[in-house]
Amino acid sequence: MNFQPPPPEIFSDESAWRDHWLQHVQSKRRKRRCSRCIYDEEVPGILFDAAGVCQYCHLHDRMDHEYPCGARGQEILGRMVDDIKRAGKGKPFDVVIGVSGGCDSSFMVARALDLGLRPLAAHFDNTWNSAIATDNIHKVMGKLGVQLYTHVVDNEVYNDIYRSFLLAGVPDVEAPTDIALATTLYLAGQKYGIRYQFEGHSFRTEGVSPLGWLYMDGKYIKSVVRQHGHYSEHRLRTYPNLTLTRFLKFTVGLRVKKIRPLYWMDYDKEATKTMLKERFDWRWYGGHHLENRFTAFYHSYFLPRRFGIDQRPNAFSAMIRSGQMTREEGLKLLEEPPLIDLEIVEIVKKRLNFPAQEWVKVMTLPLRTYKDYPTYKRTFERLRPLFYVLYKMDLVPKSFYVKYTAKSVQ
Repeated sequence: MNFQPPPPEIFSDESAWRDHWLQHVQSKRRKRRCSRCIYDEEVPGILFDAAGVCQYCHLHDRMDHEYPCGARGQEILGRMVDDIKRAGKGKPFDVVIGVSGGCDSSFMVARALDLGLRPLAAHFDNTWNSAIATDNIHKVMGKLGVQLYTHVVDNEVYNDIYRSFLLAGVPDVEAPTDIALATTLYLAGQKYGIRYQFEGHSFRTEGVSPLGWLYMDGKYIKSVVRQHGHYSEHRLRTYPNLTLTRFLKFTVGLRVKKIRPLYWMDYDKEATKTMLKERFDWRWYGGHHLENRFTAFYHSYFLPRRFGIDQRPNAFSAMIRSGQMTREEGLKLLEEPPLIDLEIVEIVKKRLNFPAQEWVKVMTLPLRTYKDYPTYKRTFERLRPLFYVLYKMDLVPKSFYVKYTAKSVQ
């Protein structure tokens, strides 16, 4: 990594942080930037063609062709729904859907019912939910009459996992939540014999996050906690990790299919938020991924200040490519630092037992990446042909195949 952590005073002086951010914005104006979206040369592994367009824009175009919207998309999705209904005959549910109280997952549950499906909602509670998110889940599921399967983790164990990742010096502190949610969906499906999952992800509004900005796998999580955690292997079993054996059991053995219906829909996020508010009294929580307090800390405070990573260009670039935002609007939004409620930062310090002096030390540790810890990455690369087949069979998302089985770029 080329980024160097800012001076210690940045973590206790908001005025100093804002000045630092403005200098950062000024320096980025001198860097090469994609001529179509707003990714610049600091994005891991980025390449530009002769016209100055990055490979992430070309990936968007290939996916846009592979996953059409409009009438063609509805036809494809309709056939999938018929298959799902047939697979669900004689069972209480047709499909399991992960919910967080956020916009995309709330819409996905409502849309599944509109399609005539019987969804089971599944939620991984890492005990850091915002009150708004929890309220949203109960409002939407309650009004729709959808059953909710929840896996609540031991909060002391989970705080130790978060603490371990902060001490590890890596950017991937939200990887445990993403992995646990994936496992929770598999476990919920296994309990009720469900072979299909709906995921509320849209590459047209969220993009595909570059690998160097986020890495996750079950072996990585276990190795970080082993090196930096305090709890025993027995206590850690309350955390629903996804080992490679477990992953292959669900994908190759049980053939659990992952479907992202938004790929085939004309999905307008702003219109969706309005619909959810009117229909369910659903409330917006301030930004993408901010429905969870730790996730808000991660995106708005930890990544920008610790690693110089601002993930807002993921969503902004995706919406620029799909015509939902202009390039000028995206660049303007990036001039302001990510908003963070400093009360959330204090909650993180207190819950994870980081006194002020130790907090500054943690936030200025030498920077490390997933490559400094044991992971499944090399195994994923060796199994690339297998994962290509699994992606074509809808058993793993294309984004997983594209990012995790390719040779590392940094």
